[in-house]
Amino acid sequence: MNDMLALGLLIGGAIVLAGLLAGLILRGRGAGDTAGEAVAELARQQIELVGRLAAMADNQAQTRIELTQTINERLDQMGQRMGQSLEASAQKTAETLGTLTTRLTVIDEAQKNITELSSQVVGLQDILANRQARGAFGEVQLNDIVSNALPPSAYSFQTTLGNGTRADCLIILPNPPGPIAIDAKFPLDAYHMLRNAKDEAERVIAARQFRGDLNKHVTAIAEKYIVPGETAESALMFLPSEAVYAELHANFPDVLTKSYQARVWIVSPTTLMATLNTVRAVLKDVEMRKQAGTIQKYVGLLMQDVTLLGKRVEKLDTHFRQAEGDINDIKVSTDRISKRSERIQEVEMGEEGAAEALPGTATPGGLISS
Repeated sequence: MNDMLALGLLIGGAIVLAGLLAGLILRGRGAGDTAGEAVAELARQQIELVGRLAAMADNQAQTRIELTQTINERLDQMGQRMGQSLEASAQKTAETLGTLTTRLTVIDEAQKNITELSSQVVGLQDILANRQARGAFGEVQLNDIVSNALPPSAYSFQTTLGNGTRADCLIILPNPPGPIAIDAKFPLDAYHMLRNAKDEAERVIAARQFRGDLNKHVTAIAEKYIVPGETAESALMFLPSEAVYAELHANFPDVLTKSYQARVWIVSPTTLMATLNTVRAVLKDVEMRKQAGTIQKYVGLLMQDVTLLGKRVEKLDTHFRQAEGDINDIKVSTDRISKRSERIQEVEMGEEGAAEALPGTATPGGLISS
């Protein structure tokens, strides 16, 4: 727009200048022909300049129109591209929002599960904080492990022994070794004190309590659940926590030594399962030994049947040989009959002397010649 305005002002100035020159020409005619010619030439050049400026103005106007069209076309194309890009972006944004919504839903469900699990953990902590509830928890875990590893006839729960004590579980084994008692213990308070000790002094106090609790349990089990003549010479103490069991084996070897001397074997859920698998193998071997007499009896009867079968096979073989001899005799008789039939056919064909030549023909003595 600024270029067009400047060009218009230039053309207007040229027109004004041309008018002034025309006036000068008219005035110069009276001053002389030479000056008039010069002014006329100058006016002609000025008119040509005006024409050129007008042509330039037309060209500029045409160029401006074409430029405007080009700009409009490109603006339209750019608008279409931006529209397509915005549409694609909106679609991708919608898809992303949908995916995000799905993931947020999954996260929300996971959060609910975590919240529920947290409440369960809190509930479990409440259970383990109470000594009686903690003892019941250990007994339930012991019952589950034993019932999953052994047949029902191989164990009993809450069994009263001859000395009046009640074992949490009694593994029924033949003598030796005899029934083995299992008692569940859970020294969780001392373990938590040991884990939460802030300095060496607190750790020493917690370790002393942890050691004292375990030694007390070992002594009680050895006195209550090892009954001479009724149970095996050893018993099991079940710790329902792998962490407590690992702490015991890592830092309290003196407690383990005392348990070995008292013949009280301390087990965790994992080691108890391994022990019960060994017990199941022993029970299976005992059952096989009980059935050994029955197996030997039936093996003897089986041998008698095999011997009788051999005799019957020999007898059948004799019959087969006799039948084979009879079949051979039948074949001989059949061959003789065939040969004599051929001789008879020769007689029927009228051959002379054939009758006299037939073997087996009756002789004057009444005998049949062969």
